[in-house]
Order: sequence, then structure tokens, then C-alpha cells
Amino acid sequence: MNFLAHILLSGESEGVMMGNYVGDFIKGRLSDEKTVNWNPEYVLGLKLHRSIDSFTDTHPQVHAAKDVAAISQGKLAGIAMDIYFDYFLAKNFHDYHSEPLYVYAHRMYSVIQRNAHFIPETMVPMVQSMIRQDWLTGYATMDGIDTTFHRLSRRAGFLEPIYDAVADLRANEDFYYHQFLAFFPELRKHAGQFIVENASQG
Repeated sequence: MNFLAHILLSGESEGVMMGNYVGDFIKGRLSDEKTVNWNPEYVLGLKLHRSIDSFTDTHPQVHAAKDVAAISQGKLAGIAMDIYFDYFLAKNFHDYHSEPLYVYAHRMYSVIQRNAHFIPETMVPMVQSMIRQDWLTGYATMDGIDTTFHRLSRRAGFLEPIYDAVADLRANEDFYYHQFLAFFPELRKHAGQFIVENASQG
């Protein structure tokens, strides 16, 4: 899943949300020794991020969607799918949260800015761009997703082929949305259970 989903699946704890948000930028084992002086909610968010990724990577609906995406996206199908699914989440955000997406997104930007001390240095430029360009709201439209893929394709050489991935999304939108509808409620349940079961260990 991409940024919007990771943020939404964190609940309302700012520490958990920040850990989940920055999870891709924190490498290595989250051992007790390594994290002993870290904020426990932040650590829970980091662990939640990894649990969400693991659940997603092994889910049959996601596998079915990736198999179709791989026809045009090859090894980048998983990355493309994360963004496709954020598109469906953003486009239908009213089905998943009481706040309009624009209101929710800007509230989350404020949370991120308020908790900037949790953001790894290597992630700071991307976070600044996300807030300045309002990426989360942009996920709700095809044009916004197109811009997302263009931006992503410039990050590294191996990502260049993802430049035109929106064409695959347009061609297979109904199929991908069907997979999303079967998958996302199960992911949301998994994330909620993970938070409940692991918060008591903090």
C-alpha cells in the first residue's frame, strides 16, 4: 500500500501514524535493544507498516491484480499496484472515513509537520514535496495518479518504465477495483487487530 493507506490504517495516534508513514525509510530489525529509547507508539507504527506490507504481499486478491499489472509493468507491478490501490481509496474516501479527503489530508499534513522529529533525514525532501503539492488529495484522480507515476519514474533509473503506468490502470480499472474491494476491508481489519494486540506490549 502507498502513503494514504498507511496513514489511514494507523488510527488516530500521531506516534503510530508517524511510524507507519516513515516505515519504508527505517531499515533493519526493530529489536528491543535498538528501539529501547524510541517512542513506543512510533515503534508500534513501524511494526504496523511492516505487517501491512507483509499482509498485502501475500493476499490472493493482490496477487491476482499484480499478475495482470505485470503484463505491462513487469517487476514494477507491485509498486504500481500500491498506487492503484491508493487511487481507489482516495477516489472513494467517503466510504472509509467521515472526513472529506481534502480535510483529512490537510489534517494529516499538520500532524506530520508537528511530528517532524520522527522523519528520517533522507525522507525530508519528499515529505516537503508531498505537503507542498498535496499528493494525498491528488491520488483521487487519474490526472493525479499520472503525475504520481511521472514523479516516481524520475527517482531512480529502474523506475523509469513506470512513467506511463496510468494507461494500465485506465485499461483495467474495473478489474483492479474489484480486487481492491475484496482486499481492503480485510487489510483494515488486520491493521486494527495488530494495533490492539501490540499496543499493550509497548
